Amino acid sequence: EKFWDFVEANQNIEGEHDGKAYYELIVKKASDLLSSVQLNMLKFALSLRAYSSTVHSFQQIASTEPPPSGCSAFLSVHGVKTCDVKSLDALLKTASERPKPYLFKGDHKYSQSSPDAPVVIVYAQVGTPDFQTLHQTVSSKAREGLVTYVLRHYLVQKPKVYLSGYGVELAIKSQEYKAKDDTQVQGNDPVDEVQGFLFGKLKTLYPELKEQLKELRKHLVESTNEMAPLKVWQMQDLSFQTAARILAAPAVDALNVMKDLSQNFPTKSQLMFVSPSQYFKGTLGLQPGDSALFINGLHIDLDTQDIFSVFEVLRSEARVMEGLRSLQIETPFIHDILKLNVQPSDSDYAVDIRNPAISWINNLETDHRYSSWPYNVQELLRPTFPGVIRQIRKNFHNMVIILDPTQEHAAELLGVAEMFYTNNIPLRIGFVFVVSDDDDIDGMQDAGVALVRAYNYITDEVDSQSAFESVLSMFNRVPIGGKLSVGDVVKVLEKRFPYVEVSSVLGSDSNYDSNRKEGRAYYEQTGVGPLPVVMYNGIPFQREHLDPDELETVTMQKILETTSFYQRAVYLGELATDHDVVDFIMNQPNVVPRINSRVLSTSRTYLDLSDTSEYRTDDYARFSTLDTKEKSTAVANSMNYMTKKDDGYIRPVTFWVVGDFDRPSGRQLLYDAIRHMKTSNNVRLGMINNPSESPSSETSRVTRAIWAAMQTQTANNAKNFITKMSKEETATALEKGDNVADFAVGGMDLSLFKSAYEGPKFDFLLSHAAYCRDVLKLKRGQRAVISNGRIIGPLEEEEVFNQDDFLLLENIILKTSGERIRGKVQQFGIEEDSDLVMKVDALLSSQPKGEARVEYGFADDRHSAVKIRPREGDVYFDVVAVVDPVTRDAQKLAPLLLVLKQLVNVNLRVFMNCQSKLSEMPLKSFYRYVLEPEVAFQADGSFSPGPLAKFLDMPQSPLFTLNLNTPESWMVESVRTRYDLDNIYLQEVENIVAAEYELEHLLLEGHCFDVSSGQPPRGLQFTLGTASEPVMVDTIVMANLGYFQLKANPGAWILKLRKGRSDEIYKIYSHDGTDSPADSDDIVVVLNNFKSRIIKVKVQKKPDKFNEELLSDGTEDNDTGFWKGFTGGGKAEEPKQDKDDVINIFSVASGHLYERFLRIMMLSVLKNTKTPVKFWFLKNYLSPTFKEFIPRMAREYGFQYELVQYKWPRWLHQQTEKQRIIWGYKILFLDVLFPLAVDKILFVDADQIVRTDLKELRDFDLEGAPYGYTPFCESRREMDGYRFWKSGYWASHLAGRKYHISALYVVDLKKFRKIAAGDRLRGQYQGLSQDPNSLSNLDQDLPNNMIHQVPIKSLPQEWLWCETWCDDSSKKSAKTIDLCNNPMTKEPKLQAAVRIVSEWTDYDQEIKRLQTRVQDETTIQIKTHNGMIVFFFSCFLGDHLAKITNRAVLIAKMNPA
Repeated sequence: EKFWDFVEANQNIEGEHDGKAYYELIVKKASDLLSSVQLNMLKFALSLRAYSSTVHSFQQIASTEPPPSGCSAFLSVHGVKTCDVKSLDALLKTASERPKPYLFKGDHKYSQSSPDAPVVIVYAQVGTPDFQTLHQTVSSKAREGLVTYVLRHYLVQKPKVYLSGYGVELAIKSQEYKAKDDTQVQGNDPVDEVQGFLFGKLKTLYPELKEQLKELRKHLVESTNEMAPLKVWQMQDLSFQTAARILAAPAVDALNVMKDLSQNFPTKSQLMFVSPSQYFKGTLGLQPGDSALFINGLHIDLDTQDIFSVFEVLRSEARVMEGLRSLQIETPFIHDILKLNVQPSDSDYAVDIRNPAISWINNLETDHRYSSWPYNVQELLRPTFPGVIRQIRKNFHNMVIILDPTQEHAAELLGVAEMFYTNNIPLRIGFVFVVSDDDDIDGMQDAGVALVRAYNYITDEVDSQSAFESVLSMFNRVPIGGKLSVGDVVKVLEKRFPYVEVSSVLGSDSNYDSNRKEGRAYYEQTGVGPLPVVMYNGIPFQREHLDPDELETVTMQKILETTSFYQRAVYLGELATDHDVVDFIMNQPNVVPRINSRVLSTSRTYLDLSDTSEYRTDDYARFSTLDTKEKSTAVANSMNYMTKKDDGYIRPVTFWVVGDFDRPSGRQLLYDAIRHMKTSNNVRLGMINNPSESPSSETSRVTRAIWAAMQTQTANNAKNFITKMSKEETATALEKGDNVADFAVGGMDLSLFKSAYEGPKFDFLLSHAAYCRDVLKLKRGQRAVISNGRIIGPLEEEEVFNQDDFLLLENIILKTSGERIRGKVQQFGIEEDSDLVMKVDALLSSQPKGEARVEYGFADDRHSAVKIRPREGDVYFDVVAVVDPVTRDAQKLAPLLLVLKQLVNVNLRVFMNCQSKLSEMPLKSFYRYVLEPEVAFQADGSFSPGPLAKFLDMPQSPLFTLNLNTPESWMVESVRTRYDLDNIYLQEVENIVAAEYELEHLLLEGHCFDVSSGQPPRGLQFTLGTASEPVMVDTIVMANLGYFQLKANPGAWILKLRKGRSDEIYKIYSHDGTDSPADSDDIVVVLNNFKSRIIKVKVQKKPDKFNEELLSDGTEDNDTGFWKGFTGGGKAEEPKQDKDDVINIFSVASGHLYERFLRIMMLSVLKNTKTPVKFWFLKNYLSPTFKEFIPRMAREYGFQYELVQYKWPRWLHQQTEKQRIIWGYKILFLDVLFPLAVDKILFVDADQIVRTDLKELRDFDLEGAPYGYTPFCESRREMDGYRFWKSGYWASHLAGRKYHISALYVVDLKKFRKIAAGDRLRGQYQGLSQDPNSLSNLDQDLPNNMIHQVPIKSLPQEWLWCETWCDDSSKKSAKTIDLCNNPMTKEPKLQAAVRIVSEWTDYDQEIKRLQTRVQDETTIQIKTHNGMIVFFFSCFLGDHLAKITNRAVLIAKMNPA
């Protein structure tokens, strides 16, 4: 509603203002609708551009309409588009002939729209004249109930937008091996400032002093930031010394000091020598050096949560705190109430199994076969091996199977029961057979009835075990996939009891019908859901656990879990040997008479009852003008309640029963509620009438009688009268014309009652009807129950909601929230107020379900905390940060806390959690976090160029590499820079280093499982696209966690199984976290914010493909189309090059030097190979210059190429160093980087020179191994001291096998995928990489370490020669030469290349000539991305003034005209 109020206020404000004035106008208009905290949140959201992606997702949806030409705003009526308002009426007339459009969860629906009317979608930019015209017409029609009005933002001009919320790191690189390119970069950037001197300006003013200025500048730079290395003894206490510096600063500046010290640590560490002071000893399970952040007790995980999810937390917390404040709760108490954990607990509810309808087949306490087991419950405390199930002669574990014998699952479940029974598992097993309870049907017609009668007969004649065995025999006769027939029952009976007349047992005059009706009644009364149901101690198992193998495992698990519960009970004396164990279980608080999935569901909706206005329902004219929140308050204010006793007790549970009390269904619901209310003094009961037809005196007799009694009579009399009114016979009599006064109960004041009953005003009825329609969204006459503000409903026409359900509902509320909140309200000494408990419960319970809040009681540690007190009187956020000031976390946390402090009122405490005895520099990088609390403007009122990361006054001597630290779901690439961002050496840079990055994709991630096996379907492929272009990207499911990822952009996308094997074998079974209903076949996913999006998909094999495997041989031949650049879509018709004809070569490079090597490696391959070649490059780290040059090189030399990219999955241990990340990409994702159509891939290192035809390597026989590597040469003897694999761990692990080098390898991808090599490698990596000292050469150590699980075929030695390890004589037979680093001489790569490889210089010159030619030809070509978001983060870096301006610019370009 606030959204629509804002839209109304800003229908046409275009042209009035620009830049700052426009922003201020919008903020001012929003301030009329928002509180001050919300307004700050709005400013922060605008500064973050948090909703840019939402706006862009509407753009993408609009582009699929597509927009009519020449319209800057348009409307769509069931698929027909126009921007001419006059044609709307005509379109509405024919709308019903066309299907309604799909509406998304994030759509803006006009609040007074009628749900059944045609849907009109308006695409327009709010605030423009075009919008005003469309809005006024459509909204007036919506108010008349003629249309459902939906608004989607649509911009014709799509301006660039700057982003923030990410970090930029300048890490200091090791210079052990020189890895810089010597090619010079031209050009200069004018801004150049050191300590306030603008050298760019000075040089133009005084050109004659150029040399002296250069000297001055050098002196200034060096005096501020030289980095002399520290001695080890100086490092030990760096963490404490930094903390002491921060704590010594005044509280106001402490955060700024922390930010400065942590973000520029390499140059500040010199200045730290003060003696360490006291420090934090925490209680939160944190080790020294760990960090943590808590907002109002909620733990914010800095590694996984980005600024966008922190913003959501702040918004949700602000809403609850302001709600509590508006309920007149004092600020100090607000935090007390917030800490109550009222989240719905996942405790499993159980139903009572002490019911005669259950036929038990065994009883551990009385059956002879268990007589040798001990009987004493103390046996539970006797120690045993873990996982051993104790055999005690007590019914501790009870399994009840409720099934329909004619369903196909029956045989499997009986088989599991038999397994438990014959193996003497201490489990009591019972059955409830749910069969037809129709008296006319007998056992000669219906197999279910026959089975029940036969079971009862055998139990009577012999015993229940024999009956169970006979039932098993009956099912053994049923063919697989078939169903039980009467014949199967008859055959077994005749065989076992040849002397008995079958028809007397099964026929119509049978006496063996006991439990037949009771079975169905028990099943219906317990409400346990669709058959079959298996319960353990009354708790139903989830559907997916009913698969026989799964059921076995889960039951054993339950038995072990429950044993510890019994041990505790025995130990505490709650359970003794002479107690009945089953009674003990059934008296636990989680046992309820009936399980109602609607009540237990954890997805819940709540009313907002946090308004404190004085409105009531008795003036309908006034009521109809209120907004949703005020209407709810008016209903609450006017509500009269019935209770069990008439006293001033605070009742923690409030029920509002909604229904038409002049119809039987509404009266029944009320009657059940009253019956429950009379049993419990925790409940108060109010009524809301939802009439089936327009209110009149004829159609509202009962309702008005109830209302009049509540208004005029004492509580007890009203209660007795209303109970009478809710009975059917009363209603029938009233309809016949009986006088309502005839039903009065003793002691009623009849004259008062009559005057109220016969009064002319129906206002309360009209208000209730409007409330049900507008707020509860019920249709006329629909029923619902509202418990403490939680809406349960609308209930279906025939749905049962009885006294047991009210009991369950009360139990849940008391357990999760009611009692706790009542306790707090009593503590505060607020006068008797059940209303307050209800309103606080509705507010707290409506928060999104998250982790519980952490209680932190810190001793008031004066020595080690920075404290910032909140402003008096206002609501404040309680923020606690624990941090070691010399860690990456501190670099991120300091700027975040500074922004929080500006944004909201905080009570902030920052505790220093230092680490002692450091042996190396704790931080080797400079860091900037890009975040601003509100939009910034320039002096002339125009927008400032956006949030920047500046690195000023940087030291000259180190070599830096630039890394971006972005939210998990962003895929970013650098798009413009002349500099080598991998090797920034400021001594050689004239002025400034600048760079730009784009946010290229948002990631959609998911997990996929096969429902029948519970395993991930390895090799399954998904595609993502739109209705018009179904395959835009696709991906393969990994076996680790069934993980998959797809590169997408904001908008609405359709996820499908890939055409071909995937959709031939599998179908989608269900999905979760998507934007389409769980049962729809098309999975629609809307990406409309920057937060991570993770979905879950379950698939199932098609019945006729049950035994087929996705990765069997000969599958992939017809799969084409993958990533960008392939043909897309199913089986392509055009002739495909025979894949044996292409050599696929994969390589990775980062930094200009390695890209130069890479081009030369490619040239050496092409010069020696006759077969067509396709190169695959990892896109993540390539520079813009390489990406621009490669298409020209491909045209020149006639090869194919493709850029692949994959985001490191969040669950796989993250590497922080760029070099190690690149190594990880070489080995960890081989199974998912390439399409299934690629059978073999050769990896060739960038710094290699190839001297032979690589076809020979591709066709090399790997003898069944998934990959082949060359072993390290051992012929150069002087390097023996450096051969680490000859001794220690490696020598024993390899056990005589060779240690292989990872510069060149060939992978048989078919075999690799089939044996799940990728999943094994990732699993081993996950285990080893937690230890920082293992896998020091990740890409090489990992496959060598896994040699026993994933075998390596050793390639002949001549495939890789490298001077470091091989002697000179073997060089002449070398097929490739690798420029390995030499640990003895540390010779720079370039120098080595020229010296070792004779042809290297010629290749280098050839490529340089091509580069020069390309540069001369290049005219500026504008790259166009199809409907994508492209962001820039621009970075400039000056030597000292390394101003990394990370600007994020959002360009949303449509398809090129």
